[in-house]
Amino acid sequence: MATAILLMSCPDRSGVVAELSNFVYRNRGNIVHLDQHVDSEANVFFMRLEWELEGFLIPRKSLKGAIRDLTRPFECMESSVYFSDEKPRMALFVSKDIHCMYDLLARHESGELEVEIPLIIGNHEKLRRDAERFGIPFHHFPITKETKADQEAAEIALLKENRIDTVVLARYMQILSDSFVAAFPNQVINIHHSFLPAFIGAKPYHQAYERGVKIIGATSHYVTADLDEGPIIAQDVIRVSHKKSVKDFVRDGKDLEKIVLARAVWHHTRREILAYRNKTVIFR
Repeated sequence: MATAILLMSCPDRSGVVAELSNFVYRNRGNIVHLDQHVDSEANVFFMRLEWELEGFLIPRKSLKGAIRDLTRPFECMESSVYFSDEKPRMALFVSKDIHCMYDLLARHESGELEVEIPLIIGNHEKLRRDAERFGIPFHHFPITKETKADQEAAEIALLKENRIDTVVLARYMQILSDSFVAAFPNQVINIHHSFLPAFIGAKPYHQAYERGVKIIGATSHYVTADLDEGPIIAQDVIRVSHKKSVKDFVRDGKDLEKIVLARAVWHHTRREILAYRNKTVIFR
């Protein structure tokens, strides 16, 4: 059954939950999920409200406007309405590493990840055949210092043309410009090959190996203008020991990257995340 999902944040005040739940009740809706959180230090209220649309008095086309009018007195920082039967439209950005792309495409093909993936963008040609094996068009945008601005403008135009609302950097080894990030605020998800903050630069697993670390990790976050410092969505670690080689570190790390990225994409596409002050509130 189709549902409506409201994600909102506003200054904490009494009566917000009552007002919104009464709105659903008055219009003959049935609430199926209601989750809330208060950041007492920031005095901010966060909520995810989901209700069934069958029999709801306000037509779908008018619902976003009705919610906007209802929440305006709350001085919301965020107030977004989604529909469970409208799949997010997601684009994958890739370079040469295949593991994260393959994992997401396999989850998509199996029905586990309920999204539409109209296209894949790569700054190298290496993964074209693999992308097209899944029947998804592959677009090659080689990036150099001289062409970066024009190529990113073309990428943005392609994404807008295909109504993309989520961009996943599946080990895309290219730093996005501030203008690209600004075009998709809290809509670009990256996977970082360490438990941030950690080893910076190239060959992080080699650095970890040389330092004799006992855990290695992965971090998925929203991309912001501050490199690798955006709101964190998911993290995990695994234990390693002196018995493992660099190859073992790389293999284990790649497995972890796939899991953490898929977890972040899952929460995002299920409309379970609110970002605020470089943090995330995740309702699950």
